[in-house]
Amino acid sequence: MRVDVFTIFPNLITDYASESILGRATAAELLDVRAIDIREATTDAHRTVDDAPFGGGAGMVMKPEPIFDAVEAADPPRPLFYLSPTGRRFDQSMAAELASLDGFSLLCGRYEGVDERVREHLVDGEISVGDVVLAGGELGALIVIEAAARLVAGVLGNQASPDDESFADGLLEYPHYTRPAEFREWSVPDVLRSGDHAKVKRWRQAHALHRTMSHRPDLIHSRGGLTEAERRLLAEFGLPSEVV
Repeated sequence: MRVDVFTIFPNLITDYASESILGRATAAELLDVRAIDIREATTDAHRTVDDAPFGGGAGMVMKPEPIFDAVEAADPPRPLFYLSPTGRRFDQSMAAELASLDGFSLLCGRYEGVDERVREHLVDGEISVGDVVLAGGELGALIVIEAAARLVAGVLGNQASPDDESFADGLLEYPHYTRPAEFREWSVPDVLRSGDHAKVKRWRQAHALHRTMSHRPDLIHSRGGLTEAERRLLAEFGLPSEVV
């Protein structure tokens, strides 16, 4: 999967993408992240990418010319998304959509954002990583890249991993424990040490439901509430079945 990222800080992208899961995926030729410096498409001595907004106001706006020129010269994989608070809220389902593509591209704004003509005539859509204001789109771009890349076949060592994580089935992930079994008088639940794989699976499903009900009840409501089978499962492990 090829991902082109248009930015004025390409090292922020390439440095992160060279490490850990993304770095291994790149080495295995499963992922190709290209950071394209928008300043390279400027024509003045100062490599200017921004200017004051028409109509006045605080801040600067990224100019259309270098962005259009950078994108047209690169001929990146489409769709091209602009990282923006007005975009579609990024979530695991969108990550799966992007992972199914051969590639996509991301545009990182800075300052007060980009000239509106970029949004109207160049990008194919917009993505928001949350209701927060950042200095630029690079952190958001890295979130999108990593979430999508993890779902590409072969990127994770265990291909079952993406199916067993938060949001994969509309729930938060169940609690995890490792050795030692006893730590400061806190014990790992007996069921996880029982060797009864069927019961472990039920325990995990019950606690995924319980954690989601406690921390993200909106996810339960979006699924239409609990089924009768899920209520019985919660009762099996002594967990409440009332959603706030």
